Amino acid sequence: MLKWRNKCYLVLASFLFTFSACENQVDVKVVTRPDMTSQNDNYQGNRAPLQPTAFIKLPMGAIQPQGWIKEMLVRQGNGLAGHLGEISAWLDKRENAWLGTGDKWGWEELPYWLRGYVDMAYLLNDAEMKEEASVWLEAIFASQREDGWFGPIVDNRHGGRDAWSNMLILFAMQHYYEYTKDKRVIDLMTRYFRYQQNVSEETFLKSYVENSRGGDNLYSILWLYNQTGEKWLLDVAHKVHRNTANWGSDNTYPNWHNVNIAECFREPAVYYQLSGESKDLQATYDHYSLVRRIFGQVPGGMFGADENCRMGFIDPRQATETCGFAEQMTSDGILTCITGNVMWADNCEDILFNSFPAAFMPDMKSLRYFTAPNMVVSDRKNYSPGIQNKGTFMMMNPFSSRCCQHNHAHALPYYIQNMVMASNDNGLLINMYNSCDVNAMVAEGTPVVLHEETNYPFEENIRISLEIKNSVTFPLYLRIPGWCQNAMLKINNKKVAVKAEAGSYLCIHREWNNADQIELILPMELSVKRWALNKNSATVYYGPISFSLEIKEEYSDANAPDNSFWDSRWQPEADSVKWRACEIYPASSWNYGLPLDEKNPTTGFTVERKAFPVDNYPFTPESTPIRIQTRGKLIPSWGLDQYGLCDVLPEQNVETSSIAEPISLIPMGAARLRISAFPVVK
Repeated sequence: MLKWRNKCYLVLASFLFTFSACENQVDVKVVTRPDMTSQNDNYQGNRAPLQPTAFIKLPMGAIQPQGWIKEMLVRQGNGLAGHLGEISAWLDKRENAWLGTGDKWGWEELPYWLRGYVDMAYLLNDAEMKEEASVWLEAIFASQREDGWFGPIVDNRHGGRDAWSNMLILFAMQHYYEYTKDKRVIDLMTRYFRYQQNVSEETFLKSYVENSRGGDNLYSILWLYNQTGEKWLLDVAHKVHRNTANWGSDNTYPNWHNVNIAECFREPAVYYQLSGESKDLQATYDHYSLVRRIFGQVPGGMFGADENCRMGFIDPRQATETCGFAEQMTSDGILTCITGNVMWADNCEDILFNSFPAAFMPDMKSLRYFTAPNMVVSDRKNYSPGIQNKGTFMMMNPFSSRCCQHNHAHALPYYIQNMVMASNDNGLLINMYNSCDVNAMVAEGTPVVLHEETNYPFEENIRISLEIKNSVTFPLYLRIPGWCQNAMLKINNKKVAVKAEAGSYLCIHREWNNADQIELILPMELSVKRWALNKNSATVYYGPISFSLEIKEEYSDANAPDNSFWDSRWQPEADSVKWRACEIYPASSWNYGLPLDEKNPTTGFTVERKAFPVDNYPFTPESTPIRIQTRGKLIPSWGLDQYGLCDVLPEQNVETSSIAEPISLIPMGAARLRISAFPVVK
């Protein structure tokens, strides 16, 4: 990993081309970082003395999703996340500590859910959801005490109050403010951070979770400082960093909990904005790499921790909490803003396309706690110690788990808010490609409506059009993913002769007119990635999509309450018929190896396409618009282990059946049972 220095934020242009299109002179640069020598006139970036960020997040509501990502959000709103109040005991309004109606349910579960629910309500412009969110938010406003604390008081068992749940509420409040400009948010946060300023450091952030996740508290303090400019907040920010677990240490973590790692590794980079020390920024990169070197030799953008990483348990059958997917995606968005490095958006897309969808049933009315790259059964059995946790952690169950059940809701809204960003030079960045409508301000305070249309990653073309009342000159940045070697650009149907390097940005600086059209083509090619630490196993990719064996899935209903694990709680009236749990079993062979040609590994793979699904949901075996045909060999010795779990990968060139037979591969995100890291055989 390159060592980062402040000078890396200078614009690094490797090519410069000019051409005439529609009588406008156009500069197209290939840059590895955006221009950071100026300050955006329309959106509040980091105030001095904070380090400037590479990009600036647009206010919530500026980006309206369309296409398949909107369909996914709608399903989430109609599904478990949108109706969790019918099930979860923690969202029961009777005797609820967050509403002030009692002293129950006063920890993280409601805040986890609320930070995603508020965003869903406003993104979907759903009046009932907004009203439901308001019930909780108004109670939280009313709960603030004279000393500045808000919400229930939870003892951190170290002589102080546990601040973890409030960190989540602060995220929800920040986004609520961006939607509504309700000044009460600024007042509540100001008074709360005054409280934190006065707390003794001997008792501050001392319990396990709040100490691990103090970076979330720090992030909110810097957000408020950028709103108000009150310098005392920076002293509180230093205090929070001092009392947060050290996520900047060399070659280890404060703890190896998978969600903590996905959420907390970003803390040094968040603090870098205040410290200006390149070592802080580098620590985040080092810790991202550390867990992946050991436990991340798998497809899907994550790492196999189950709940906690364990030495010796690195096989692709080890799983990730659904919480972990959500938190890593959030980290990726924050780090894109801070660093401008393309790799964070690449990672976010990897998780969204390949890991996150398969953690849910297609209607998003149930989810499972654990999802693994190699996972051939999803049922109620206890798979410990093969999987670390003891209990029914691998079936689809809307009633189960305190954390993932509530915490998954923020992943999609947070991804959507990071699809398009503002740049310091009064331009825009199209960061992660998906259909959307964006209302933004550019140079000279000019409002622009940007329309993006694409079925990416299931197609290669991204089409962008602009609505502008008056012509205006501004830069438009387009991210070139790290996997894409031969991106092509058209402006108003004219090809631009520019070599777009993988892992860079195209910066188009020109006078834009109403109805201008941009088309970015990201050609996708077959590739095979080998996982050296996992028996040199192989994953097949087509562009950013990783592929899994198509396993016929057999579903069996199960009673949700009877099969929830020990810390689940639900309301007495919760309808287990409406909110059904299910088990998934394989109805076809899964123990295949790939007989790869080592010199030409993509030989023997054929990509097949069909029309994009009418219902706009491409994440089922039946609806996926792309699959790969190849041949595989059965491995008789590879089966289920003594616990009934998919056994660890066999050694490379293990004995197989003598005949290679046709097999189909489907996108990993559409496969709820999957083999995604294949043994390689002769």
